[in-house]
Amino acid sequence: MSEKEKTFCEYFALWGDAVRAADSAGYENPKKDGPQLLCRADIRKKINAICETMIKSSQARACLGYERLALGKVTDAIKLLYCENLSDDEIEKLDLTNISEIKKPKDGAMEIKFFDRLKALEKMGDFDKESSKKQGSLFDAIKNGAKALEKADDYGED
Repeated sequence: MSEKEKTFCEYFALWGDAVRAADSAGYENPKKDGPQLLCRADIRKKINAICETMIKSSQARACLGYERLALGKVTDAIKLLYCENLSDDEIEKLDLTNISEIKKPKDGAMEIKFFDRLKALEKMGDFDKESSKKQGSLFDAIKNGAKALEKADDYGED
């Protein structure tokens, strides 16, 4: 498989549009080349692999985000609350991921609200449950379409 074909597969997995993917991959006649590429079993297999990786990657990123909310440290938020003369550089280095809201009313006191750790833990549990179930997504639709085309190839149909 050429680099151009691999690029087509990546764009198709991202957008689900054969013409747009072929155009972005540099094909001269994307309206013709995109659909033709989808007829090839090796292209469909590569798209399947990319889609599965994308699904796992996005789920993993989301789960890691919830993990940071649920289990993250609050020490930087405490530092922000009690250290009055922090420089801009010091503030930029603070990990304030767990903070959902910061208020500083006119009286000068600072109020910091954190994300709900229990809800974040529940969401992490939901990811575990969902990962075992089939999800109705664009990626699944593409994957199922590719499998149907492979079956058609096996039976000599077009």
